[in-house]
Amino acid sequence: MAKVYAMIANGTEEVECLAVVDLLRRSGVETVLVSVEEDCEIISSHKVRITADAVLADTDLSDGDVIFLPGGMPGAERLSACGPLLEALEQADREGRRIAAICAAPGVVLGRHGLLKGRTATCFPGFEKEFGDGRYTHQGVVTDGNLTTARGLGFAVDLGLELVELLLGSEAAEETRRRIQYR
Repeated sequence: MAKVYAMIANGTEEVECLAVVDLLRRSGVETVLVSVEEDCEIISSHKVRITADAVLADTDLSDGDVIFLPGGMPGAERLSACGPLLEALEQADREGRRIAAICAAPGVVLGRHGLLKGRTATCFPGFEKEFGDGRYTHQGVVTDGNLTTARGLGFAVDLGLELVELLLGSEAAEETRRRIQYR
């Protein structure tokens, strides 16, 4: 079974995170919501309390097929400042496991730490200044190798469906799309 670790922090954009988590879980993907804070409860960027399944300090991300990074500020900054998460992202990238990010996270986390080098990605406009050696595209969702990025909240459903397709195939993604009445 496919497994995704969805990372959250105080200040995470809740819809970007939970829309993707919802679609993955609906599709049968084991999805673990992991807080980089000291405990499981975080306060989102719009003051919504979210309780994660686990904290990063007690979680080994190495068995995941995907590490997913939602945006939101200051959530993306808190993810970017988390040393153990950055180490897990670098390991996942070396091993060719998928990394997904949306909104501010592609620039603030991946670009800032050199994980976009030589790749095409998208993000919320303005955060591409953090891309370093990465190439920015204005597309809503883009997959380049083991990296999948999305522009922002308006593309969260598209990102979730893209990940379902990458993990489970086009038929599973189409079935989920049909069940949620999406385009």
